[in-house]
Amino acid sequence: MKNSGKNISLTSYDDIFAGEESLGNSKREKIIEIPLSELHPFKNHPFRVVDDDRMRETAESIKDYGVLVPGIVRPRQEGGYEIIAGHRRKRASELAGKETMPVIVRDLDDDAAIIIMVDSNLQRENILPSERAFALKMKMEAIKRQGERTDLTSCQIGTKFRADTAVADGTGDSARTIQRFIRLTNLIPPLLDMVDEKKIAFSPAVELSYLKTEEQKALQNEIDKQQVTPSFSQAQRIKKGSQEGTLSPKKMEEILSEVKKPPRKDVDDPSPPPPSIINRLEAQDKPMEVSGFIQLPIEPFLKFIPKSLLQKHTPESEEKLTKLFLKMAELYTKYIEKKRSQVK
Repeated sequence: MKNSGKNISLTSYDDIFAGEESLGNSKREKIIEIPLSELHPFKNHPFRVVDDDRMRETAESIKDYGVLVPGIVRPRQEGGYEIIAGHRRKRASELAGKETMPVIVRDLDDDAAIIIMVDSNLQRENILPSERAFALKMKMEAIKRQGERTDLTSCQIGTKFRADTAVADGTGDSARTIQRFIRLTNLIPPLLDMVDEKKIAFSPAVELSYLKTEEQKALQNEIDKQQVTPSFSQAQRIKKGSQEGTLSPKKMEEILSEVKKPPRKDVDDPSPPPPSIINRLEAQDKPMEVSGFIQLPIEPFLKFIPKSLLQKHTPESEEKLTKLFLKMAELYTKYIEKKRSQVK
């Protein structure tokens, strides 16, 4: 295939910003410019690409500064390239009127590509529960095909080492949380949409995922009729009725029509942590001046940060993270200056 752009040799700074898993390559990689028309979405890509305000902001940034973090792609047998990481950057480049996008080309098999695709997207903010669920399921299946142990039992309580432990490694979530997210893929689309829209909470949704398809459809009808959604205790009783073979539309109607108790905080609900420096440093391509430094993209740095700092929310951990990010911002400034000098 004809090369449509010039090659740029990577430096040590590029190793930091080239994308997930780039440091694992012993061979030095190159960034090349490829026409957007030759970049195709990943098969069954579970993450939505939406033209929202964030996308428009990214497009404006790319219009002014270009794509600073290259995508990752692999060649397709039918021609062109399949995007592994960079779907949003490609769409933003289209909106910005660009004709090409910088990428790193890798020769990857399906399973390796899936794992990189999932890992590079899960660190993003504002991921829908359905997106996370199907992405984690794809990674679980990829690990299974690679020969990892996946004797996963579909239950809410983790008991022994399983493949969910391997999937959880590096995500910051527990194996039990991974397992429960994957359960959501068993919901019919209308119920899963309600989870994304926060009409059904996470834990009740996990309980409802054990219902048979026809039972879920009947439940959806009752929800539409009564304009209510089940609480956690109601979902548990609906699930129990299904398992005992006593669940019927009438029984669902009776359960849903009960007066609910005040909602409680679900201790197992994987809601985002309280606001911290991690939340305040938003991932973006556009450099911004902050006390003499630029505000840097957070995602490429996460693999360098000890998990203990990400999981704690204390003044001490905040101070350590602040110093760490300021140092990274200094490196990022040098990276941008280096990259801009190469493309001039």
